[in-house]
Amino acid sequence: MPSEFKSARKLPHIPDDITTEEFTLEYDHTIRPARPEGTPWLVVDKTGRKVDLDQIRKRTRALEVGLRNQGIGEDDVVLLFSSNHIDYPICIWAAHRLLATVSPCNPTFTASELGHQLRQTKPALIIAHANVLNTAVEGARAFGLASERVVVLTDDDNADAKYPNHLTVQDLISQGLSVPYSSLTRKLRSGEGRKKIAFLSPSSGTTGLPKILALSHFAIIAGVLMVSAHLQPDEVYTPGSYRPGDVCLGIPPFYHIYGIILILHVPVFLATTVVVVPKFGFKEMLNSIVRHRVSLLTVVPPQIVMLLKDPTVRQFDLSSVRIITCGGAPLSVGLTKQLAQLFPSAQIGQAYGQTEATGGISISSVSTKVGLSCGSLLPGIVARVLKPDGSLATRGEPGELYVKTPAMATGYWGDELATRKTFIDGWIRTGDLVMFDDKEEIVYLDRLKEIIKVNGFQVSPADIEACLLDHPMVADVCVVGIPHETSGERPLAFVVLTPAVAPMSQQINGAEKIKKDLMQHVAANKARYKHLGRVEFIDTIPKNPSGKILRRFLQARVAQLVGSNVKL
Repeated sequence: MPSEFKSARKLPHIPDDITTEEFTLEYDHTIRPARPEGTPWLVVDKTGRKVDLDQIRKRTRALEVGLRNQGIGEDDVVLLFSSNHIDYPICIWAAHRLLATVSPCNPTFTASELGHQLRQTKPALIIAHANVLNTAVEGARAFGLASERVVVLTDDDNADAKYPNHLTVQDLISQGLSVPYSSLTRKLRSGEGRKKIAFLSPSSGTTGLPKILALSHFAIIAGVLMVSAHLQPDEVYTPGSYRPGDVCLGIPPFYHIYGIILILHVPVFLATTVVVVPKFGFKEMLNSIVRHRVSLLTVVPPQIVMLLKDPTVRQFDLSSVRIITCGGAPLSVGLTKQLAQLFPSAQIGQAYGQTEATGGISISSVSTKVGLSCGSLLPGIVARVLKPDGSLATRGEPGELYVKTPAMATGYWGDELATRKTFIDGWIRTGDLVMFDDKEEIVYLDRLKEIIKVNGFQVSPADIEACLLDHPMVADVCVVGIPHETSGERPLAFVVLTPAVAPMSQQINGAEKIKKDLMQHVAANKARYKHLGRVEFIDTIPKNPSGKILRRFLQARVAQLVGSNVKL
């Protein structure tokens, strides 16, 4: 029985002397498929505007010149504060041509939250979408960056808007297009890609403020190649492989590592088209699938719950969808099987990863019709599972996952203590409770920090959440522990009800009946120590861009319940 796990697939060559931009736009890797003639790289969801490689190269090089005119050079940081946008990758690649570092930032942040990332990364320039310009300016001023150092990213429908105190990305591109192009940037030396930082990316921030992870060009390129080799072995296209000409719906945000790797760089490397969606909307997603004949759908569990519980879904022709990949949180067996019934011709799988590992750690096998695990390890990854006593686990034994990967982050930016705690002798301590099944695929159990201890038993919130999501009244759920006098802790479920039953919860008798039904549902399906102590209704579950629950935002609610001496 193995105590160390690894992929059976071969790790492709990873160049260490080029940038992410050069790898994406210029490098002819041996596993990179040819792009079918006329297949665009990017498409604007709303307008259908298509962008090909020549246009991307032209705009990237022009923006490189414009950024250089703003004083941006090697090792400067450019903070990108925007939702998904057709020029989002152009901004990334132009900065990388200058050997500058990009720090993607969540555009829903307040000025205070933005300020936290500004202080951590110390950017020389902010590129902000027009919709969040005021927030960007407020955050910049508080940080000490002049408002003129905020460049505006405009949409097609407001490209002619005037910003008297700011340059726009299009202004900078126009500057570059107005002069003969000449690059003054040096090439990376052999091995330098392992050290040169491409991104300063926020961590998930599920239990506290996000930390900033330094990701090298080598790590990004490795992450893309590892996923690509897993999805497309030797160009023998199985039903679960990405194929040249596929259409990927770019809903997950580009500012998260999930979006940077799996939604942006992997699809364009594998000769597919990315439909750029600025913001998720459920009906808009369905219309986009139909309009663009989307074949690759990457979603998070709440979106899958919507697909399964909204009766209008069957009014849309979703037959073009060939592969569905879920990430961010585990899917229950019940939801996965329901999804297979809704999409009978699609391959359905799960992906698992962390920003510390530059995104991917495992993805469901391309030969798997319905992946109930998080799949097999990506090529190049070695994994160990440590039991509480420090010994190595074998198949079927749970413990904390440690991984070693070519795509490992350099560390937490400016935080040596956190780096030493997580990056140990070449291994990443993930903090996740997992086990490997008989096929040596990862079964995700939960975050170790989130385990609830009931009478000495360990209870996984994800296990109870998956059970509750199988109930027809539940649209979303988060389970946390709440102190209990005799048991130590008991599970408490924060539940978002489906629109059809939500009005009943406003009535005392109706609310109590629903809570009783949900508690009985868990009791009928789980061991006694996993039974719910309480159910609370909530309008929405706070989550990060990849779908991971931000439990820290519910701690105040728990504290209120504890303070009011709630009986369980």
